[in-house]
Amino acid sequence: MKLSHFKFKLPEELIAQYPSENRDECRLMVVNVKDGSIEHKIFKEVIDYFDDGDVMIFNNTRVFPARLQGNKEKTGAGIEVFLMRELNAENKFWDVLVEPARKIRIGNKLYFGGDTMVAEVIDNTTARGRTLRFLYDGGHDEFKEALYALGQTPLPFYIKRDPEPEDAERYQCIFASEEGAVMAPAAGMHFSRELLKRLEIKGINKGFVTIHSGWGNFKEIDVEDLTKHRMDSEDMTVSGDLVDLVNDAKDREARVCAVGTSVMRALASSVCMNGHIMPYTGWTNKFIFPPYDFQVCTSMISNFHLPYSTMLMMVAAFGGYDLIMRAYQEAIKEKYRFGCYGDAMLIIRK
Repeated sequence: MKLSHFKFKLPEELIAQYPSENRDECRLMVVNVKDGSIEHKIFKEVIDYFDDGDVMIFNNTRVFPARLQGNKEKTGAGIEVFLMRELNAENKFWDVLVEPARKIRIGNKLYFGGDTMVAEVIDNTTARGRTLRFLYDGGHDEFKEALYALGQTPLPFYIKRDPEPEDAERYQCIFASEEGAVMAPAAGMHFSRELLKRLEIKGINKGFVTIHSGWGNFKEIDVEDLTKHRMDSEDMTVSGDLVDLVNDAKDREARVCAVGTSVMRALASSVCMNGHIMPYTGWTNKFIFPPYDFQVCTSMISNFHLPYSTMLMMVAAFGGYDLIMRAYQEAIKEKYRFGCYGDAMLIIRK
């Protein structure tokens, strides 16, 4: 498939700038691959499509306050830094993105919170990427606490407002526990405590992968031939407990639902030849686009994604390109909300 296949006109007013008032009361479009039908529901009705013994898999990564506002030494020019990941705890090295990148060079010192925190640029990694060494005398835990106190919620670029205090909670799944993401697994954010309890009472099992979603999901694709695009690697863990849960469900022919594209990516990165999954801890740069042979999941939940995005490509691979693009056109007609704070889609293949 080509990049241009994923172009569509999305009215800007349909990109959600704030989440729904209640997590589980956004809209839900249900797309059935077998008969091509499309239904319109409320998200908490997702429970009606699963039965006792089915499995839902979530991403338990936790977003950290990765967005920093600072100033360049001497000139005092304002700069924005997005923390990506810690490279070396002892030396306080971090992989970051900077804006405006053209003015940030090796040897520059950057100041955050006045002079509360100082960092030195020690390497250029990409056009916008830099390696920073934070100059802080305290221990690692004290340093991380001070650094995060200066940070803001790293909302995606298409949310045209500054982060607000409420975003620290809402741009996070309620079950988030493993720190490391700069991009929230948006599909999981629709699950409230009440909905999770109702799923448990109905006998629907839940399991967790950890995949620390990064800015690579928003990386602009600059090639028309999708086979030439390379995803950024993300750190992931598929535990033995999850392997047992999923493989048992497969053997029983129960439904297995991936909650979000990050979960689907993790499962696809750990699948064996027989359609079972195996434990895995490491990195994945798997890029999924049509056509793709999915061997683990019978359904998936995802938000409505923006044109040209890698998440849209994965959804189209799972639901079928023609059906998903038709569903997206209906979503626009029915004024569904797009993006991480928007509405959701359930795609059913079995």
